[in-house]
Order: sequence, then C-alpha cells, then structure tokens
Amino acid sequence: MKHTLRTTLSAIALSLGLFASAHAKTECPPVPQAPTQEQLADGMKNAKDRGALWRISKDGRTSYLFGTLHVGQMAWAFPGPKLMQALRETQVLAVEVDITAPTTQAEMQTAMAQAGKVSLSEKDQARLDAQADAACIPRTALASMHPVMQAVTYVVLSGRHDGLDAAYGQEPNLIGFARAQQRPVVSLESIASQMAVLLPREPEAARKGFDSVLTELEKGKSREQLRRISDAWVRGDLDAVGSLEKLCQCQPTDDERAFSRRLNDDRNPTIAQRIAEEHAKGKPVLAAVGLLHMTGPKAVDRLLAEQGFEVQRVAY
Repeated sequence: MKHTLRTTLSAIALSLGLFASAHAKTECPPVPQAPTQEQLADGMKNAKDRGALWRISKDGRTSYLFGTLHVGQMAWAFPGPKLMQALRETQVLAVEVDITAPTTQAEMQTAMAQAGKVSLSEKDQARLDAQADAACIPRTALASMHPVMQAVTYVVLSGRHDGLDAAYGQEPNLIGFARAQQRPVVSLESIASQMAVLLPREPEAARKGFDSVLTELEKGKSREQLRRISDAWVRGDLDAVGSLEKLCQCQPTDDERAFSRRLNDDRNPTIAQRIAEEHAKGKPVLAAVGLLHMTGPKAVDRLLAEQGFEVQRVAY
C-alpha cells in the first residue's frame, strides 16, 4: 500500500506538471508533493475514515458503496479502518470512470472535438490567462483543451488555495491500490457520457457553459462550494450538501437546477444499475462514487435499495 500510494500520487502529479518547482513563487497555492517514507508510515498509522460508506447486500453477497471526494489532502488519501475492511472484503473496484485506462485520453479528446465550438475573444483569453496566473501554471498549459474544460480545470485548481488537490482525490488512490493488488477495475460510466454533461454539442449551449463556469470561478463561488463539499465529506455529513440550495448557499436559477439534475440525478440510475450488474457477476464490489450522488430523491443508495439490495450505512 505504501508503494502504491507513492506511485499513484507521483504519476498523477507528474502527468499534470503539479509538483512544485524550485522557483515556485511564494504566493502560489500549495501543490502536491511526493510523500516521504515518514509521511507514508504516519499516514497509514493515523488514517481515519472519512466520506460515507454503505454495505449493500443481495443474493447472499455483500458489496460496498463509498461516497468519494474528487479532491483532497495527503492525509485523506490513506484509507481508514472501515474502508480498509471494505477493500479486504471485496474483489472488484468500480469507479465512475477509470482514469488510468489506456483509452481515456483518446476518448476525452474525441469528446472535446465533438463539443460545440467556443471561439475565444481577446477578453475571453484574458480571463483564462488570469486563472492560469492564479493557479501558477503556464498560460498555455491547458490550451489544447476545449474552453469549457479549461474553465472546469481551473475550478479544480482553485482548490489548491485551500489545500485541496485532485492528486489526493479518492478515486486515483483506490485505483492505484487495486492495480497493485491485481484486482479488476471497472467503469460505471463512459467518458463520453460524463463529458456530454459538461460539453454540449450546441455552440450556444457550450458558450453559455463556458461563461457560467468562468463567472462562478471569478466570483469565488466555485471555490466556496469546493470547501463546503470537502468539509461535508470529511464529516460524512450528507445533509450539509443534500440540496442545491445548501450546496450553493443561494437560491438557484432554473438553469442551475437543470444543470444539477444533468450532473447528478440523471446519471444516478445508470450508476446504480451498473453497480447492480457488477455485483450480480458473483464477486463482491467496492463501488466508489462521488458523494453528491448519494444525495436527493435519486441517490444511488436509494436506487440500489429499490433494486432489492439491503443497504446499511457503516458507522465510523
């Protein structure tokens, strides 16, 4: 596990150019560092359970459902006792998408190529450049991405100002553990289906998405939501993010409600069905899915219960 965690964190960070350079500016946000042997030992020894974990049982087998966070801190990357038990008792890891699959990058490029074109004005580019400066990355680092994905990536990078980084997210570290144990990793969704939510094919809708994401980022609202979600995840507090009003601490617009439905509720039936299909194959599954998918009337745990699973929240 120690070697797995070090390798996973290093691979993700290096692939994105995330490790701090010797000339990093002091005002730059924190960036992930490869853990030392001492940090690895301390992290494993003091690992705590965070997030939310359920036992899901059907047909004489018990699988697990884990509510994840897509960003995190180094200490959060170490699985606590209950999550370790879930890992020991399962044989397959199911994630939203396996970001380490050899076809992932090609599928992402295809999705971006098929998205509605967003032509960047000088003002648009200046707004993106300002976010690159704030993230302390080269202004051209994300230039190959669709403009909407550039804006979304800057939202994730903004979490670094609060010590939250995608390199310490739950999924990549669980995938690293599974690979080291030579256990299967399966995707519950496709890259295409996920990207379709963020990247509409209609140019007008894509432009609207770009402006919306970037404006929320510039106002600081996206960063606030990242903090709110991470705080709730640490406590396993589903109620704190159980509605869009609580999540944004605002009165959402009709457009915001529609996007939230596409991002969460509309995807949940497929996620739940895929978990049920993997469980039915005969091997216990640990399904790791974003925490927000466990909220609302179409929460994944509720949908699994409707499919005949006995669903029990694991107390920490």
